[in-house]
Amino acid sequence: MDRLLCGDVGFGKTEVALRAAFKAVQDSKQVAVLVPTTLLAQQHFQTFSERFAGYPVRVEVLSRFLTPGQARKVVDGLADGSVDIVIGTHRLLSADVRFRDLGLLVVDEEQRFGVSHKELIKQLRTNVDVLTLTATPIPRTLEMSLTGIRDLTLLQTPPAERQPILTYVGEYDERAVGEAIRRELLREGQVFFVHNRVYDIDHVAAAVKELVPEARVAIAHGQMDEGSLERVVLDFWEGEYDVLVCTTIIEAGIDMPTVNTLVVDRADLLGLGQLHQLRGRVGRAGQRAYAYLFFPPERAITEEAYERLKTIGEATELGSGFKIAMRDLEIRGAGNLLGNDQSGHIAAVGYDLYVQMVSEAVSELKGEEPRPPAEVKLDVPLDAYLPGDYVAVEEQRLEAYRRLAAVTTHAEVDDVRDEWLDRYGPVPRPAEALLEVAHLRAECVRTGVHEVAVARNVARIAPLQLKASQAIRLRRLARDAVYKEDTGQLVVPLGRESDAVGRLRSLLGELVPAEPAPVASPAP
Repeated sequence: MDRLLCGDVGFGKTEVALRAAFKAVQDSKQVAVLVPTTLLAQQHFQTFSERFAGYPVRVEVLSRFLTPGQARKVVDGLADGSVDIVIGTHRLLSADVRFRDLGLLVVDEEQRFGVSHKELIKQLRTNVDVLTLTATPIPRTLEMSLTGIRDLTLLQTPPAERQPILTYVGEYDERAVGEAIRRELLREGQVFFVHNRVYDIDHVAAAVKELVPEARVAIAHGQMDEGSLERVVLDFWEGEYDVLVCTTIIEAGIDMPTVNTLVVDRADLLGLGQLHQLRGRVGRAGQRAYAYLFFPPERAITEEAYERLKTIGEATELGSGFKIAMRDLEIRGAGNLLGNDQSGHIAAVGYDLYVQMVSEAVSELKGEEPRPPAEVKLDVPLDAYLPGDYVAVEEQRLEAYRRLAAVTTHAEVDDVRDEWLDRYGPVPRPAEALLEVAHLRAECVRTGVHEVAVARNVARIAPLQLKASQAIRLRRLARDAVYKEDTGQLVVPLGRESDAVGRLRSLLGELVPAEPAPVASPAP
């Protein structure tokens, strides 16, 4: 298994990982959970330990919070098989870490790992099931899933009582920051203030303290020593502080239900996935949450930064992480599958051709017979479409069109019709006309016709190679039809018929009958 599980922040990706880990341990395999930060490693260690407390499962953590002696015990336990589940940071990728029988690798917050780390992960995962968890996959990872190199699963059901986060994007305003913090203090909540520069984070914390004197302010960043960082985060979690001025160290998986306001003072410098992850740190307990994403006043920002801020401001509904990742793929490009670039434009061949080429290569490796795309051009004056009141969601409507455009047999068209009936109810007339056009297309694919054009009550069908017997049958089926043998074109007058599509479909069907399916011989 090499599966990407893409679900929004708080939608239950960790729960899926817990159950997968338990299943692997039940089958006498070891599990490694790779996380990007020590804080997230500690939180996962606590969660896994609590959930597996009633079972004979040994869970350990491997991070810089351990002493060398403690780390050596964990590494020895992995080698002799006494440790069932290990949760660790990049330390898990060290050369001295050896597993006795690794069965499952869980990579949490995949977008936080660089290319060099992913190369080490590849070496670790030979013949090992891999479950990758992320809310906003980086362009290359998403591309690999969309083209079939990796499997993709979407978690789209939000937790009960979860509310969308109200997001404000604009120029930095001290009054807005002060009001936001005071509003949160009034309802006895806490605030994350993200300033992603360590060298002046103390000055920013002092400015926040001056702005809201009644607030208790703490500072947290990755350059603090282990003891101080752990103590500050635990004190904040227990309610000792009201505002945590921090770097993006809180981005990865930190779960603090009492924090329901987020302020980011330089949102223009952060990536799209980062902004979405940070926003997901608030509003986790069902309360209305607020996110303020600021950029410096009177300073020009880049076009890409503008696109990122515009996207994050618009995509506020629950479950928008996958949509944001798709937009990130559009803005930054997909990068290289076999190289160091995790983003970058596929300028040489174009996106559609690139996806087609990768899909063909994947099918070839899987041993599947490549099926050439059916190129059929239909030009028929007909009201054939999916009404907006029948399929209300635009994404579903586009998906329905895409699926219908790919059908090549009558059975596939019937499957699409059954799905529409099941999902959306009785099929309206314009949609029925669309299905009729798809049936005509399937008939064209079967008979080798590439083009059907109807104009002024006359249909032109080409190319069509008729045998002598079929030419005689044509005179019986359509007396006025003209068949031009040298060009392989058939011209059929339609008169004032209302069902031109149905007439052409039945004419092709009778003119070139389908070959009967072979009859299976009885078993001896």
